[in-house]
Amino acid sequence: MYIILSGLAAIIPMSFYLYLIWRMDKYDREPIKLVLANYLWGALGAVILAIIGSIILSSFLQVFIQDEFGVDVLSAVIIAPFVEEITKGLFLLITISSRKFDNLTDGIVYGGAIGLGFGMTENFLYFISNTENFADWISIVIVRTLFSAVMHLVATATLGAFLGLSKFMSKPIRVIFGFLGLSIAMLIHSLWNLFVSFESTWFLGFIFMIISVLIFISVFQLSLRNERKIIFNELYEESLTGIIPRFHLELLSSAARDKSGWIDEKIRIPYIKYATALAFRKRQMRQSKGSARNYYQAEIEHYKNRIAFLLSQVNFI
Repeated sequence: MYIILSGLAAIIPMSFYLYLIWRMDKYDREPIKLVLANYLWGALGAVILAIIGSIILSSFLQVFIQDEFGVDVLSAVIIAPFVEEITKGLFLLITISSRKFDNLTDGIVYGGAIGLGFGMTENFLYFISNTENFADWISIVIVRTLFSAVMHLVATATLGAFLGLSKFMSKPIRVIFGFLGLSIAMLIHSLWNLFVSFESTWFLGFIFMIISVLIFISVFQLSLRNERKIIFNELYEESLTGIIPRFHLELLSSAARDKSGWIDEKIRIPYIKYATALAFRKRQMRQSKGSARNYYQAEIEHYKNRIAFLLSQVNFI
């Protein structure tokens, strides 16, 4: 019975969080298959590698430290953040090569997906290991769902944000940003584990995580605001050439685009999709070289043609 309850308690909240951050990416939403691939890496691949790495490093630590409590604390504060943030972040190095991964918002979504997958599996393992008392089990479910798993989301999303921010920068800068993002992710993880390792400081851990989540949401919102500016600025040229009507610029770069009535409802959704993709492809093309630049140029022409075809089907007043 507890196995079923633990599975539901682990899967349902993390799946809801995943859907929430995916939906929060309003303007250039990531392919759900790629988001799920990152989520599953966190839930399976990262967990397996983290367990192996933690066992190896903890065994090495026990050679020098005989105190069991000391080993447990050091494992939680140093080894776990080091090993887990690396194993979670490995898949981001694959995802970042995708042409769909191009900015800070994308990094937050993909990194957050990995963190949530990891948190889901870790939660399940904790839940089934604490089934002696139902009240204690409920307490663990609440704390880990609202805080521990969210910590994994925030930590790995931080690494993803730094990778997304630096994707089109020079290689040395990308490496620096990667290490900086990884270091901050490890620090977030380490501080949370440190605070909750002692009864006298656990409340500081909750305060720390609440502040971290507020910062996470603020950065996400700032990134979305920047995406709105990208859409407006990149489509401005298209409004001058007549590909996109001038009065659509404000609508396409705001939440008002999701409301009906400003264009024929039959084409509204694909029109928004193509116009948004056009804006981001233009930005990506300017930042790219070689074959990537040629790819984005072809995409730009494709979306221009699709937009022209859609708008030719409707009349404007």
